Amino acid sequence: MISAADILAASILIVDDKEANVLLLEQMLREAGYSRVASTMDPHSVCALHRDHHYDLILLDLQMPGMDGFQVMENLKECEIDGYVPVLVITAQPGHKLRALTSGARDFIAKPFDLIEVKTRIHNMLEVRLLYKQLEDYSRALESLALHDPLTGLPNRRLLMDRLSLAIAHAHRNQSTMAVMYLDLDGFKLINDTLGHDAGDTLLQMVADRLVAAVRQEDTVSRLGGDEFVIGLSELSHADDAVNMVLKVIQALAQPYNIQGRNVSMTASVGIGIYPTHGVEVETLMKSADTALYEAKRTGKNTYRIAAHFDRVAMAGS
Repeated sequence: MISAADILAASILIVDDKEANVLLLEQMLREAGYSRVASTMDPHSVCALHRDHHYDLILLDLQMPGMDGFQVMENLKECEIDGYVPVLVITAQPGHKLRALTSGARDFIAKPFDLIEVKTRIHNMLEVRLLYKQLEDYSRALESLALHDPLTGLPNRRLLMDRLSLAIAHAHRNQSTMAVMYLDLDGFKLINDTLGHDAGDTLLQMVADRLVAAVRQEDTVSRLGGDEFVIGLSELSHADDAVNMVLKVIQALAQPYNIQGRNVSMTASVGIGIYPTHGVEVETLMKSADTALYEAKRTGKNTYRIAAHFDRVAMAGS
């Protein structure tokens, strides 16, 4: 819900070439309790001002020399990023009402002002505008939840699969390689059992941060659930690059964690699937990496295995 305080805190820009009109509107708005009121007598500056400040309402005079209100609205359509031009037009020409509304204005005020009508229209328009913004924020939040893990903020499986598909398509087009790292924490259940689930959640968040810091910006770190993470390594020049990256990741995760005032040790096992050697589709590559992860956990933990090449490798850091 939009409260009265939300409406009074909305940002408003007054655009009029006559100083007396600007002062009258400013006084009226401030007396009504509006705290974020700005003004300009230069219609050419409106678009830049709105781009910088994202006003919730623009009170726009239609008849101004050099650039009239209709031209201002056309400019605002180009610089308004969300497609909603929050303009309430003001004019002494009632015949301009239909053209103003057709040009993108949301409402209309005739001169001379009826101050009670002006305040009512401003209040109503701001309420609609703020509800619109609230709905946009809610929609973005839902979209983010649909694509990201709520605990760590990392991409979830749905977003990961899209990113891996793009990485594979890029590798195919450039005849290069990419890799998938399937990662599982060793003994994570013990943390939950001994320190509690809050400590376990904190550890997962710290692991996520270390994984993001260990890889490159173009790589994708994802949490699938529980203590399972997947990293998509894009644009590798050679398969050995994946091995170098996994050693860096294992070493980063093996450093002590301070949780609830205690130093906690945690290691990880990793399986690697490399495109195109171990699969040319996302599902095949993921399955190859998952199989390699199982082998890594079975043969020692705190180590890695590459799909279909289970030669013994030294434990990380040994």
